[in-house]
Amino acid sequence: MELFAKSIQLSKPARRFHGLITDRVFITLVLAFSGLAILDRAQAPQSLLFTLRAMAGIAPFFFLAISFAGLAKATGFDAHIARVFSGKSWLTIVAASLAGALSPFCSCGVIPLIAAMLASGVPLAPVMAFCISSPIMDPEMFIITASGISLDFAMAKTVAAIGMGLAAGFSVFGLQKIGLLHQPLKGSQGSGGCQQSFDANAEIRVFWRFWENPERRNIFQLEIYNNGFFLGKWMVFAFFLESIMVTYIPAEWIVNMVGSQSNFAIPLASVVGIPAYMNGYAAIPLIAGLMDMGMTPGAAMSFITSGAVSSIPAALAVYALVRKPVFALYILFGLFGSMLAGYVFQLTAIM
Repeated sequence: MELFAKSIQLSKPARRFHGLITDRVFITLVLAFSGLAILDRAQAPQSLLFTLRAMAGIAPFFFLAISFAGLAKATGFDAHIARVFSGKSWLTIVAASLAGALSPFCSCGVIPLIAAMLASGVPLAPVMAFCISSPIMDPEMFIITASGISLDFAMAKTVAAIGMGLAAGFSVFGLQKIGLLHQPLKGSQGSGGCQQSFDANAEIRVFWRFWENPERRNIFQLEIYNNGFFLGKWMVFAFFLESIMVTYIPAEWIVNMVGSQSNFAIPLASVVGIPAYMNGYAAIPLIAGLMDMGMTPGAAMSFITSGAVSSIPAALAVYALVRKPVFALYILFGLFGSMLAGYVFQLTAIM
């Protein structure tokens, strides 16, 4: 049978379809949806609609990011990107933290861009700084947070985003100085595997008119397909899980754990924020309501920053992309950074 299968030359669409139906993530998604349809028939179409709407909402950023990855690879501009972020480490980490707080990417929307940066040879330290700070705050979210919760909360959240990004970036830089965390990408990642090596002194040529070269056109198309398929399937699966969590985790349960009567409100808020967090914009009215119900200001800050960085949808996407030590650090930065932000904000709120 194997010899017979190898002798059949499948067309490109047929190969892609075969790759889809035999993919473990796709199979798991189909089984999970089928199980939901059996156990809760009314919820199944709602979860499907939730997933489609979430993917539609993130689509502009998703396609922009994977197109950027394809363009950078096809033109050779990825080497220039790596060179920019391979300068003075402290400066690139600071710049990445600030850029992350100003970028319009959510926790899942930033993943394709992170994949492109790592695959281009950008050092992990500024990438981690950007990855941590970006989903916590952006200009539009600042305005909505200020109007939906308070201006003080929005300003504190911005400071927390930059501070958590700086802490993550410099921590990774220190670990790499002692020989850890090299080649952060998994070998199975769609764009070809581990982080490519980068020579800062090598001559760099950029072929802007890449479409005139058949080989570079193929690189562009292949990069978009590989990144789009790899990251897209994980995002669909992540949003489907998010729909389940939003439906079956009641807000009252959260309040009982992170209200003003709890001595461990802030640490618990960081942990609860991972499964209960929906998205940056939906979390704002949720947090406002929970604060009205008794959630402390520090717990609210801890919840919203932890959830933004390491919510289950985002965590699944990051887990699929990077090696386990990098993923573990990503989760720890989200948890402990959010706890620190919560305690600091609680102290300022009391004073």
